[in-house]
Amino acid sequence: MLAIERRNLIMEKLQSERRVVVSELSRLFNVSEETIRRDLEKLENDGLVTKSYGGAIINENNNIDLPFNVRKNRNVTGKQRIAELMAARIKDGDHIMLDASSTAVFIAKAIKSKKNLTVITNSIEILIELADVEDWHILSTGGIVKEGSLALVGPHTDKMLASFHVDMAVISCKGLDVEKGFTDSNEMHAETKKTMLESAEEKILAIDSSKFDKISFTRIGDLKDLTMVVTDEKPDEKWLQILNAAGIECVF
Repeated sequence: MLAIERRNLIMEKLQSERRVVVSELSRLFNVSEETIRRDLEKLENDGLVTKSYGGAIINENNNIDLPFNVRKNRNVTGKQRIAELMAARIKDGDHIMLDASSTAVFIAKAIKSKKNLTVITNSIEILIELADVEDWHILSTGGIVKEGSLALVGPHTDKMLASFHVDMAVISCKGLDVEKGFTDSNEMHAETKKTMLESAEEKILAIDSSKFDKISFTRIGDLKDLTMVVTDEKPDEKWLQILNAAGIECVF
């Protein structure tokens, strides 16, 4: 097993258990405790964990960019619910943009029975997922590969996105706040998501319920930049009133 694969598995274990123990990981992966300590040191240097005596705990900081292989295993039930709701909104023949979020991958899986869709995405995972779908137009944005995210980003990505106009753009984010708008942990990802929304008639934020009242590092946009929020659970009454006052449809 490669070191990066082992570290991703350690992060998956941390997602479910919140802490890990060096001796247990050593037995689980059949490597020395020193190897595990080096893995945890690398994860700590990347800002993903905090080492503790004999192990490590997960870093809960909302500004941390978790690897895609870790993010896709978080709140799977919520993402499946969002994907079902989006599949009901997307019609045969639609032109859509999907960002490189793990939620968007679930949406891509849920709409594979649709006919004659045009999908523009910067997600390598979505391109692979849809590679065998017949009669669709699948467009890759091109751009720079963002390490660990399976995403294409950068000025070439944004230029390509800005050259199209689509029926809907579906993006996710790290946090949604009344004052700060919707935010993300990475500037390049945020710029790409912003460009997608600007290129779409219907501007959809697809987020699970944990993202409400959270703020991350960089702003993607304000509430006025959205036409719809799709989430897995009914938001607090406060949020329903805020979204309604802003003219934003809330689907849950």
